[in-house]
Amino acid sequence: MKVMKLDWIERMVKSMVVLLGLVLMPLTLSAQIIDEDEEDDEDDVEEEEIILTDQYGNTDEIDFPAAMTDNLDSLMNLYASKTYISTDNNCQTSNTDPTYSREEYIDRLYRMPTIMEMPYNEVVRACIDRYTVRLRRQVSWMLGAANFYMPIFEEALEAYQLPLELKYLPIIESALNPVAVSRAGACGLWQFMPGTAKMYNLEVNSLLDERRDPVKASYAAAHFLSDLYKVFGDWNLVIAAYNCGPENINKAIRRSGGERDYWKIYPYLPRETRGYVPAFIAANYAMTYYCEHNICPMSTQLPVKTDTVMLSRNVKFSEIADICGMDIEMIRSLNPAYRHDMVPGATRPMPLKLPLNDINRFVELEDSLFAAHRDDKRLEVELNEHIIKDNTTGNTGHKSKRSGRRGRGGKGSKGSSTVTVKKGDTLSAIAKRNNTTVANIKRLNGIKGNNIRAGKKLRVK
Repeated sequence: MKVMKLDWIERMVKSMVVLLGLVLMPLTLSAQIIDEDEEDDEDDVEEEEIILTDQYGNTDEIDFPAAMTDNLDSLMNLYASKTYISTDNNCQTSNTDPTYSREEYIDRLYRMPTIMEMPYNEVVRACIDRYTVRLRRQVSWMLGAANFYMPIFEEALEAYQLPLELKYLPIIESALNPVAVSRAGACGLWQFMPGTAKMYNLEVNSLLDERRDPVKASYAAAHFLSDLYKVFGDWNLVIAAYNCGPENINKAIRRSGGERDYWKIYPYLPRETRGYVPAFIAANYAMTYYCEHNICPMSTQLPVKTDTVMLSRNVKFSEIADICGMDIEMIRSLNPAYRHDMVPGATRPMPLKLPLNDINRFVELEDSLFAAHRDDKRLEVELNEHIIKDNTTGNTGHKSKRSGRRGRGGKGSKGSSTVTVKKGDTLSAIAKRNNTTVANIKRLNGIKGNNIRAGKKLRVK
């Protein structure tokens, strides 16, 4: 920051004011939201920004988390949304957001029943305004979808004795979209990266991605958050580390001179992480005080009860839908971990979740399902050995010099012959029938032991 030449007292006072402004984010900062199409970002970041300007003209840019973009259309296309969530036509509240004072926001944040600190500043205010103004319909949807997911989140957090306000972390991670995928490759409600997922026993392969399983991912996230708290001992640092990784938090701590308060290491954090904790506070506020902002939860019909069967063979969703007369979208919705519409039960027994009323029908038709299954992968292919014709000479020859050095018994040499192994044949019996030796047959065919398989062709000369 450029400072005018003043006497030493004025310089000291001004420096202290600027430092205090960076740490506490006082009211002298004004928040401005800049749309991505109004300003090009050199890193091609899709999120919008918060631009903070102090009384000296210094600016600070902060990114909104990706889930705070207006993506309601994709959320409404989810099966659960189309089937169980709908607009409440009885809600007659205004579409406008009432205006409240700074003191009212501070009081509401203080009164929330949380263990975690929920302070007010202008970045938090900008994030609250984001949820209560532009993202009003998304908050309305998330309030409806919370009926599906919050009991799962709370159960996992309770299992690790963690603050229950962490259940709102998936709101800023994925906007409660179980199949959300970030540009960096994070996936699921809790947005696990592949490496972290495997550390916490979530299996990720071409057919299965347990990051998309709400229950397994929630327990893995609770375990991860518990481990982060053991390292940092401060919940704001924990969720900041959840966003950018422990190494970036440790780097910010070192650069701040050893401070272990989120708001004191704040200037040294990545741009998105500077907006992450304020967004988390704002999510807790919006999900608690939505009525005060005239936001109506969407109506929710709880889905039918489900049960699980274990499958030890591969079964496609399309086969289940066709034979059992089920909606394939429903099967996908209940089993989001399977990436290609197939339960890969041949790998190991795999769960299939279905509505309770459909379980009996599935069990009755299970044999028909297995019989109808057509695997796209071939179990075995026959390798045909062709004599390559030399295009330059018109003569038959071998493809490479190496094949030409196979010796007098090589394929294509004069007097060579092959036999097909019959059931019950042994190498000694084949050698005797063809006036040769066992050692010669082994050498010609690259056989090391004495085992041979019926149907295999062997060279004997």
